Amino acid sequence: MLRNIPETEVLRLSDLVTYASGQVVSKTLIQNEGLGITLFAFAKGEGISTHESKGDAMVTALDGVGCITIDGQSYELKAGESIVMPAHHPHAVHGTENFKMLLVVAFPS
Repeated sequence: MLRNIPETEVLRLSDLVTYASGQVVSKTLIQNEGLGITLFAFAKGEGISTHESKGDAMVTALDGVGCITIDGQSYELKAGESIVMPAHHPHAVHGTENFKMLLVVAFPS
């Protein structure tokens, strides 16, 4: 079930979440047993520390530049680019600049 997002309306996902100085802002669009979809806005220099997920995750950059680290390997992500973070692999996200992203996580059934 969708939440925090209008239905039957053309929209720009990056406009649904705003930057806040010194913070990571998130907005959940879907969260259930099988799927999570969340928007994030990372202020420059902010991030989420290394952790693991039970599901495969795909990050799509919507604005700015971010650094995604997977298994100790860093990848720069710019608007329009995506990367998959496999389940059970340590990963972290850091806003190299202000950085907005869409996170889609598919959890195993």
